[in-house]
Amino acid sequence: MFTIYVYVLDTLADWELGHVTSELNSGRFFKKDARCISLKTVSDSKAPIHTMGGLTILPDCLIEDIVVGETSLLLLPGADTWNDPRHEAVIEKASEFLASGAMVCAICGATAALARFGFLDKRPHTSNGPGFLEMVSPGYKGQSYYIDKPSVSEGNLITAGSTGALLWAKQIIEHLGVFQSNTLEAWYEYFRTGEPEHFFALMQTLPSGDGNGTL
Repeated sequence: MFTIYVYVLDTLADWELGHVTSELNSGRFFKKDARCISLKTVSDSKAPIHTMGGLTILPDCLIEDIVVGETSLLLLPGADTWNDPRHEAVIEKASEFLASGAMVCAICGATAALARFGFLDKRPHTSNGPGFLEMVSPGYKGQSYYIDKPSVSEGNLITAGSTGALLWAKQIIEHLGVFQSNTLEAWYEYFRTGEPEHFFALMQTLPSGDGNGTL
């Protein structure tokens, strides 16, 4: 079983997690032999979290409950509150993930938090632009490792800018190996383009009777 820890914090950018959490939680397009996924929301306290979209989330567990291992993955979403010192604990946990080879996936403001603590200085990565990281993370020194793409997967780190959520989700799902490759490509192309042929291609990759025709 894979355990996906989703860090939640006030002003969390709802749209950045939408694709990846819905697909990993529902398993609607998983291949037959896919490993099970356990999705857990985690925070620095059990207090309710209020997202940018006005939703309320009650965290499942605390940062100290996170188990770092090869079947663990840490998702760090964007938010306007990453500068709050209370979030340093999860960045320390991200450091444990990266050092052990476990996967860290950060998007938008979370990339700035990683940059602030030097974790992007020598790793290929992306964000909302190198100028963004320089502006919000004064100690950032990873300019030569910056890749100007919506999302970048390199080793056990996947980073994305605020508009890269779809590709970020694809790369996370690909890392976990829970979709067949043709299912993943058709899924990505459908949501990327909206073209109906990709919807039907997606349905045809599923075993007979598995697709209900709804997205």
